Amino acid sequence: MDRKAIIVVAVSVILLVLWFPLVNKLYPPKAIPLITEPQPGSTNQPATNGPATNATIVKPPVVVTNGAVAAIIAKPNAPEQTAVLTNEWVRYTFTSHGGGLKQVELLKYPADVGCRAKDKENQKTAGYASLNTHALVPALALTGAAELLDTQPFAFTTTTNGLRVEKTLTNGLKLVHEFAVGTNYQLAAVVRIENTLATPLAVGAHEWVLGTATPMSLRDDGLLMGLMQSDGKLVQTVDQSWFANRTLGCFPGTPRTEFVSTGTNAAWGAVYNQFFTMTAVPQGGAPHLVARQVNLPEPTVAEKAAEPKANAKPFGYQAAFSYAPTILKPGEKLEHQLTLYAGPKEYNTIARLGHQLKLNLDEVMNFGTWFGWVAKALLLSMNGLAAWGLPYGWAIVVITIIIKLVFWPLTNASTKSMKRMAELQPQMKALQEKYKDDSRKMNLKLMEFMKENKVSPLGGCLPMLLQIPVFFGFYTMLQSAIELRGAQFLWACDLSQGDTVATLAGFPINPMPLLMGVTMVWQARITPPSPGMDPMQQKIMKYMPLMFMVFLYNFSAGLTLYWTVQNLLTIVQMKLTKTGTPVSNAVATTTKKK
Repeated sequence: MDRKAIIVVAVSVILLVLWFPLVNKLYPPKAIPLITEPQPGSTNQPATNGPATNATIVKPPVVVTNGAVAAIIAKPNAPEQTAVLTNEWVRYTFTSHGGGLKQVELLKYPADVGCRAKDKENQKTAGYASLNTHALVPALALTGAAELLDTQPFAFTTTTNGLRVEKTLTNGLKLVHEFAVGTNYQLAAVVRIENTLATPLAVGAHEWVLGTATPMSLRDDGLLMGLMQSDGKLVQTVDQSWFANRTLGCFPGTPRTEFVSTGTNAAWGAVYNQFFTMTAVPQGGAPHLVARQVNLPEPTVAEKAAEPKANAKPFGYQAAFSYAPTILKPGEKLEHQLTLYAGPKEYNTIARLGHQLKLNLDEVMNFGTWFGWVAKALLLSMNGLAAWGLPYGWAIVVITIIIKLVFWPLTNASTKSMKRMAELQPQMKALQEKYKDDSRKMNLKLMEFMKENKVSPLGGCLPMLLQIPVFFGFYTMLQSAIELRGAQFLWACDLSQGDTVATLAGFPINPMPLLMGVTMVWQARITPPSPGMDPMQQKIMKYMPLMFMVFLYNFSAGLTLYWTVQNLLTIVQMKLTKTGTPVSNAVATTTKKK
């Protein structure tokens, strides 16, 4: 390849890699102001109940307030109290400031995993993975209508299998929240608005907050964070790009401040980050789901010192079920119920809950529409192999080998066809030269020539097209598979993240993408050229794999492991095809040598 072509390819790769960071730097999303009034919400339905193993009420010695929270749920006039419910899976912390769920801690998942010594030390002290962390409003709290707000704190009462949270407002309305801990990360929630007076009382439009999608750690940039809602069939997904509302996905636009679901029934809603979710199912559905992007408290000085790569401007997505205004007659009660799943994005657990409720809750895995079925099949296969005692890294290797064997006959025929096409290039070029003045006749003669020699120009493309769903299935599955979080393979200690082994001047050294790039270049060099491609194009195509290496450099080690093994198997197949050695003969020869 000449110098000019090398420069063009290098500049193109650099621009592609730096394009989105440059756009975000030059045109950052506009900050969304904090909400000055609470917004509407109520909701839904209980989960399978189970006894709480622990219920305690804790009174801190000092008042715990947050200006941003006060602006949304009314500033309490008393110190915050917290009540804790626990079982073997979850620890729920409720707050008297709003009467909702302040934080969910997942007792089977550490807050931090990683290879660095500092990560391992943090893992001992950082506690458990949590949901709704530092949220401005407690989950399962009522907001929005002025009639539901005052400065009184809620009072706690423990029940047989849960907690009762209540207060009577000065206007005569009584708010009662009941929570019951269930199994498999489920929590049943009921909220009642009662009219205790002898006259009718109006209740304005209100919301029952489902929860807030918050970052998993200080380093989490929020790119895999978002929210969903479904009417039971169609699913709407909202993330950072929806709120940024950029033109053509790149250039500054007018940021959106609020999402309101379409239709007249929200069968379920969810907020999520890469590996965890809060998914709520209202009993009978809710009229709408509304959501807003909110700014979260910035890291403290101590947190920034402990984690230099901490996100300086963390944000989240607050979601709630929205309800219309109503008038309560004397003694009348307005009640909403829901089932809340607050736990890992573990497919089998979520799919079972969805099957029980007859809803498509497994969509919260965010596998996508086009290749979602492939991602599910790959995840189930990987979990099946792991259930037999195979580590997840080796499970990925085995699945890749199985996929290669399934496609072997097709790719083998394709490789032979490409090899044959390369051998026929002189005759085909002669035909092109002979009929260069009549393109129609030239194409006809070329087709007749290829038919006589039993080759096809599509032979090299078809196997690649068939494997595209597999690649994207792996990509989406590995991106959110909680099973790979902390899973080790060779030098990679977390297959869900990049396999960084060291840093050089602040740049991470990731061996797996480098190996993937080497195998891709090797494969490109031994692949027969496509017919009609000029020498310059052939040279560019041989170096094009380096672009993929750059794109995937910081992706999960699980994905680059799959692609590296796939490349090595393809190289072996090409070598066998080139030497004319059938697979069965090669296996027999290897066995005989052993």
